[in-house]
Amino acid sequence: MYNLLIVDDEVETREALSSYFPWDEVGFDIIGQVSNGQEALQFIAGDERVDVVLTDIKMPVMSGIELAENLYNSKRNIKIVFLSGYRDFEYAQKALHYKVTNYVLKPAKYHVLMDVFIKVKEDIETENTVNEGPPKLEIDRLKGDESLIINKIKTYVNENYSEASLEEVAKQVHMNANYLSFFFKQKTGQNFSDYLLKVKMEIAVHLLQNVSYKTYEISEMIGYSNAKNFTRTFKGYYGKTPSEYRNGQVAP
Repeated sequence: MYNLLIVDDEVETREALSSYFPWDEVGFDIIGQVSNGQEALQFIAGDERVDVVLTDIKMPVMSGIELAENLYNSKRNIKIVFLSGYRDFEYAQKALHYKVTNYVLKPAKYHVLMDVFIKVKEDIETENTVNEGPPKLEIDRLKGDESLIINKIKTYVNENYSEASLEEVAKQVHMNANYLSFFFKQKTGQNFSDYLLKVKMEIAVHLLQNVSYKTYEISEMIGYSNAKNFTRTFKGYYGKTPSEYRNGQVAP
Protein backbone atom coordinates (compact mmCIF):
# COMPACT_ATOMS: atom_id res chain seq x y z
CA MET A 1 0.00 0.00 0.00
CA TYR A 2 1.20 3.52 -0.83
CA ASN A 3 0.40 6.54 1.33
CA LEU A 4 -1.81 9.26 -0.14
CA LEU A 5 -2.33 12.78 1.23
CA ILE A 6 -5.40 14.75 0.09
CA VAL A 7 -5.08 18.54 0.00
CA ASP A 8 -8.14 20.72 -0.62
CA ASP A 9 -9.60 23.76 1.13
CA GLU A 10 -13.15 22.38 0.76
CA VAL A 11 -14.05 19.91 3.51
CA GLU A 12 -16.82 18.38 1.38
CA THR A 13 -14.41 17.67 -1.46
CA ARG A 14 -11.88 16.04 0.86
CA GLU A 15 -14.52 13.86 2.48
CA ALA A 16 -16.06 12.88 -0.85
CA LEU A 17 -12.70 11.89 -2.31
CA SER A 18 -11.76 9.82 0.72
CA SER A 19 -15.06 7.91 0.96
CA TYR A 20 -16.27 7.76 -2.64
CA PHE A 21 -13.39 5.83 -4.16
CA PRO A 22 -12.01 2.36 -3.17
CA TRP A 23 -8.44 3.54 -2.65
CA ASP A 24 -7.37 0.34 -0.91
CA GLU A 25 -8.31 -1.73 -3.95
CA VAL A 26 -6.00 0.36 -6.15
CA GLY A 27 -3.21 0.12 -3.59
CA PHE A 28 -3.41 3.40 -1.67
CA ASP A 29 -4.03 4.29 1.96
CA ILE A 30 -5.28 7.80 2.79
CA ILE A 31 -3.10 8.88 5.69
CA GLY A 32 -4.22 12.50 5.94
CA GLN A 33 -6.44 15.33 4.75
CA VAL A 34 -5.33 18.97 4.95
CA SER A 35 -6.73 22.27 3.70
CA ASN A 36 -3.78 23.99 1.98
CA GLY A 37 -0.22 23.60 0.76
CA GLN A 38 1.37 24.87 3.95
CA GLU A 39 -0.46 22.29 6.06
CA ALA A 40 0.58 19.67 3.51
CA LEU A 41 4.26 20.57 3.94
CA GLN A 42 3.90 20.40 7.72
CA PHE A 43 2.26 16.99 7.43
CA ILE A 44 4.98 15.74 5.06
CA ALA A 45 7.66 16.95 7.47
CA GLY A 46 6.17 14.71 10.15
CA ASP A 47 6.78 11.03 10.79
CA GLU A 48 4.38 9.63 8.19
CA ARG A 49 5.82 8.69 4.79
CA VAL A 50 3.87 10.32 1.95
CA ASP A 51 4.14 8.72 -1.49
CA VAL A 52 1.50 10.70 -3.40
CA VAL A 53 -0.23 14.05 -2.95
CA LEU A 54 -3.62 14.70 -4.55
CA THR A 55 -3.99 18.46 -4.34
CA ASP A 56 -6.32 21.21 -5.43
CA ILE A 57 -4.62 24.03 -7.34
CA LYS A 58 -6.25 27.17 -5.96
CA MET A 59 -6.21 27.30 -2.15
CA PRO A 60 -5.64 30.02 0.45
CA VAL A 61 -2.30 30.35 2.29
CA MET A 62 -0.41 28.15 -0.19
CA SER A 63 -1.66 26.96 -3.58
CA GLY A 64 -1.13 23.58 -5.18
CA ILE A 65 1.34 25.16 -7.62
CA GLU A 66 3.41 26.53 -4.73
CA LEU A 67 3.24 23.17 -2.98
CA ALA A 68 4.48 21.39 -6.12
CA GLU A 69 7.30 23.92 -6.51
CA ASN A 70 8.36 23.49 -2.89
CA LEU A 71 8.41 19.68 -3.13
CA TYR A 72 10.32 19.88 -6.41
CA ASN A 73 12.98 22.20 -5.01
CA SER A 74 13.38 20.08 -1.87
CA LYS A 75 13.93 17.04 -4.11
CA ARG A 76 11.34 14.96 -2.27
CA ASN A 77 10.37 11.80 -4.10
CA ILE A 78 6.62 12.42 -3.89
CA LYS A 79 4.21 12.05 -6.78
CA ILE A 80 1.80 14.96 -7.28
CA VAL A 81 -1.61 14.79 -8.92
CA PHE A 82 -3.49 18.05 -9.43
CA LEU A 83 -7.20 18.36 -8.80
CA SER A 84 -8.54 21.24 -10.86
CA GLY A 85 -11.50 22.86 -12.54
CA TYR A 86 -11.56 23.36 -16.31
CA ARG A 87 -10.52 26.99 -15.97
CA ASP A 88 -7.46 26.00 -13.95
CA PHE A 89 -5.99 23.68 -16.56
CA GLU A 90 -3.94 26.33 -18.37
CA TYR A 91 -2.68 27.45 -14.98
CA ALA A 92 -1.79 23.85 -14.11
CA GLN A 93 0.25 23.47 -17.30
CA LYS A 94 2.67 26.07 -15.99
CA ALA A 95 3.71 23.67 -13.24
CA LEU A 96 4.52 20.68 -15.43
CA HIS A 97 8.23 21.25 -14.95
CA TYR A 98 7.69 20.58 -11.23
CA LYS A 99 7.15 16.93 -12.21
CA VAL A 100 3.44 16.95 -11.56
CA THR A 101 2.38 13.41 -12.52
CA ASN A 102 -1.15 14.05 -13.76
CA TYR A 103 -4.30 16.05 -13.17
CA VAL A 104 -7.93 15.18 -12.44
CA LEU A 105 -10.75 17.53 -13.38
CA LYS A 106 -13.41 18.42 -10.82
CA PRO A 107 -15.76 16.83 -10.09
CA ALA A 108 -13.52 13.76 -10.03
CA LYS A 109 -15.02 10.86 -11.98
CA TYR A 110 -14.56 7.26 -10.85
CA HIS A 111 -12.99 5.92 -14.06
CA VAL A 112 -10.63 8.90 -14.32
CA LEU A 113 -9.37 8.41 -10.76
CA MET A 114 -8.98 4.71 -11.46
CA ASP A 115 -6.94 5.26 -14.62
CA VAL A 116 -4.77 7.99 -13.13
CA PHE A 117 -3.94 6.17 -9.91
CA ILE A 118 -3.32 2.80 -11.56
CA LYS A 119 -0.75 4.66 -13.68
CA VAL A 120 0.69 6.42 -10.60
CA LYS A 121 1.05 3.07 -8.87
CA GLU A 122 2.74 1.59 -11.93
CA ASP A 123 5.19 4.51 -11.99
CA ILE A 124 6.05 4.13 -8.30
CA GLU A 125 6.56 0.38 -8.57
CA THR A 126 8.64 0.70 -11.72
CA GLU A 127 10.86 3.28 -10.01
CA ASN A 128 11.19 1.04 -6.96
CA THR A 129 12.20 -1.81 -9.22
CA VAL A 130 14.87 0.30 -10.90
CA ASN A 131 16.19 1.57 -7.57
CA GLU A 132 16.05 -1.70 -5.63
CA GLY A 133 16.46 -4.21 -8.41
CA PRO A 134 14.09 -7.01 -7.33
CA PRO A 135 14.08 -10.10 -9.57
CA LYS A 136 10.55 -9.55 -10.82
CA LEU A 137 8.94 -6.29 -11.89
CA GLU A 138 6.08 -5.23 -9.67
CA ILE A 139 4.33 -3.98 -12.77
CA ASP A 140 4.07 -7.61 -13.90
CA ARG A 141 2.23 -8.35 -10.68
CA LEU A 142 -0.23 -5.58 -11.47
CA LYS A 143 -0.83 -7.05 -14.90
CA GLY A 144 -1.27 -10.43 -13.25
CA ASP A 145 -3.95 -8.93 -11.01
CA GLU A 146 -5.74 -7.64 -14.09
CA SER A 147 -5.68 -11.14 -15.59
CA LEU A 148 -7.09 -12.56 -12.36
CA ILE A 149 -9.92 -10.03 -12.44
CA ILE A 150 -10.80 -10.91 -16.04
CA ASN A 151 -10.71 -14.61 -15.18
CA LYS A 152 -12.95 -14.01 -12.18
CA ILE A 153 -15.44 -12.12 -14.36
CA LYS A 154 -15.51 -14.87 -16.99
CA THR A 155 -15.79 -17.64 -14.39
CA TYR A 156 -18.71 -15.91 -12.70
CA VAL A 157 -20.52 -15.44 -16.02
CA ASN A 158 -19.96 -19.07 -17.02
CA GLU A 159 -21.24 -20.35 -13.70
CA ASN A 160 -24.12 -17.87 -13.25
CA TYR A 161 -25.15 -17.07 -16.82
CA SER A 162 -28.89 -17.18 -16.08
CA GLU A 163 -28.77 -14.23 -13.66
CA ALA A 164 -25.45 -12.63 -14.59
CA SER A 165 -25.54 -8.90 -15.36
CA LEU A 166 -23.02 -6.08 -15.55
CA GLU A 167 -24.17 -4.73 -12.19
CA GLU A 168 -24.02 -8.13 -10.47
CA VAL A 169 -20.57 -8.94 -11.83
CA ALA A 170 -19.36 -5.48 -10.77
CA LYS A 171 -20.30 -6.35 -7.19
CA GLN A 172 -18.30 -9.57 -7.39
CA VAL A 173 -15.08 -7.78 -8.37
CA HIS A 174 -15.74 -4.60 -6.34
CA MET A 175 -15.83 -2.27 -9.33
CA ASN A 176 -18.14 0.45 -10.51
CA ALA A 177 -20.32 -1.04 -13.29
CA ASN A 178 -19.37 1.63 -15.82
CA TYR A 179 -15.69 1.17 -15.12
CA LEU A 180 -15.98 -2.63 -15.31
CA SER A 181 -17.52 -2.27 -18.79
CA PHE A 182 -14.60 -0.06 -19.86
CA PHE A 183 -12.02 -2.34 -18.18
CA PHE A 184 -13.40 -5.55 -19.74
CA LYS A 185 -13.46 -4.02 -23.23
CA GLN A 186 -9.94 -2.64 -22.82
CA LYS A 187 -8.46 -5.95 -21.63
CA THR A 188 -10.37 -8.41 -23.84
CA GLY A 189 -11.33 -6.38 -26.91
CA GLN A 190 -14.93 -7.52 -26.39
CA ASN A 191 -17.93 -5.81 -24.85
CA PHE A 192 -19.15 -7.41 -21.63
CA SER A 193 -22.66 -7.72 -23.06
CA ASP A 194 -21.30 -9.55 -26.12
CA TYR A 195 -19.39 -11.98 -23.92
CA LEU A 196 -22.46 -12.68 -21.79
CA LEU A 197 -24.56 -13.24 -24.92
CA LYS A 198 -21.92 -15.60 -26.35
CA VAL A 199 -21.97 -17.71 -23.17
CA LYS A 200 -25.77 -17.87 -23.12
CA MET A 201 -26.03 -18.84 -26.78
CA GLU A 202 -23.38 -21.56 -26.44
CA ILE A 203 -25.21 -22.99 -23.41
CA ALA A 204 -28.48 -22.84 -25.37
CA VAL A 205 -26.94 -24.83 -28.25
CA HIS A 206 -25.72 -27.44 -25.78
CA LEU A 207 -29.15 -27.73 -24.15
CA LEU A 208 -30.86 -28.04 -27.53
CA GLN A 209 -29.00 -31.32 -28.04
CA ASN A 210 -31.25 -32.77 -25.36
CA VAL A 211 -34.67 -33.18 -26.98
CA SER A 212 -36.33 -33.61 -23.58
CA TYR A 213 -36.03 -29.86 -23.03
CA LYS A 214 -38.67 -27.65 -24.59
CA THR A 215 -37.65 -24.30 -26.05
CA TYR A 216 -39.37 -22.29 -23.33
CA GLU A 217 -37.60 -24.38 -20.67
CA ILE A 218 -34.21 -23.66 -22.23
CA SER A 219 -35.18 -20.01 -22.43
CA GLU A 220 -35.81 -19.91 -18.68
CA MET A 221 -32.68 -21.92 -17.91
CA ILE A 222 -30.40 -19.37 -19.53
CA GLY A 223 -32.16 -16.34 -18.09
CA TYR A 224 -34.86 -15.34 -20.60
CA SER A 225 -38.27 -15.02 -18.96
CA ASN A 226 -39.87 -14.50 -22.38
CA ALA A 227 -39.39 -17.38 -24.84
CA LYS A 228 -40.08 -15.08 -27.80
CA ASN A 229 -37.15 -12.86 -26.81
CA PHE A 230 -34.94 -15.92 -26.54
CA THR A 231 -36.00 -17.17 -29.99
CA ARG A 232 -35.44 -13.74 -31.53
CA THR A 233 -32.00 -13.42 -29.91
CA PHE A 234 -30.98 -16.96 -30.88
CA LYS A 235 -31.96 -16.39 -34.51
CA GLY A 236 -30.14 -13.08 -34.60
CA TYR A 237 -27.01 -14.81 -33.26
CA TYR A 238 -27.05 -18.04 -35.29
CA GLY A 239 -29.30 -17.21 -38.25
CA LYS A 240 -31.92 -19.82 -37.37
CA THR A 241 -34.49 -20.35 -34.63
CA PRO A 242 -33.90 -22.87 -31.83
CA SER A 243 -36.41 -25.24 -33.45
CA GLU A 244 -34.72 -24.93 -36.85
CA TYR A 245 -31.36 -25.62 -35.26
CA ARG A 246 -32.68 -28.66 -33.36
CA ASN A 247 -34.56 -30.08 -36.37
CA GLY A 248 -31.64 -29.52 -38.70
CA GLN A 249 -29.24 -31.20 -36.25
CA VAL A 250 -26.45 -29.10 -37.76
CA ALA A 251 -24.27 -27.04 -35.52
CA PRO A 252 -24.51 -23.35 -36.42
